[in-house]
Amino acid sequence: MRKFIPVLVMAVLLGGIVVYDLLPDAGSGEPSAATIAQGKAHYATHCAACHGANLEGQPNWRTPNADGTLPAPPHDASGHTWHHPDDFLFAYTKKGGQPFAPAGFKSAMPAFGDVLSDADIRAVFAYIKSNWPKEIRERHAAMSGG
Repeated sequence: MRKFIPVLVMAVLLGGIVVYDLLPDAGSGEPSAATIAQGKAHYATHCAACHGANLEGQPNWRTPNADGTLPAPPHDASGHTWHHPDDFLFAYTKKGGQPFAPAGFKSAMPAFGDVLSDADIRAVFAYIKSNWPKEIRERHAAMSGG
């Protein structure tokens, strides 16, 4: 039994380190590096094909396609993602764009609520935001009530 105590202590310590790394930095309001890395991985798998590997969006993203949909916008500072509060971005990603589209507009944004958990969606946005300049992150946080 005594041989297992050091193993148990080590397991508890390592578990604590992993949990701590997943938490936001104390008092900073910033997501952890682990959360951003998780978001980057989900973004690469589920978002980059349309929104670009470097958050650059599709060319001519403001000009409608032949089918009436708009190309995927950039998620970097040049796009409009940061002009929308967190609650809207979360709902738009989870439910897809069509429920939020004005009458007669066809959205190409699919719903990801059956693909990504709520935590995964938040991690994707943590990754996206981590690429914005500090001023834009601050403006977006103020708009989102945080």
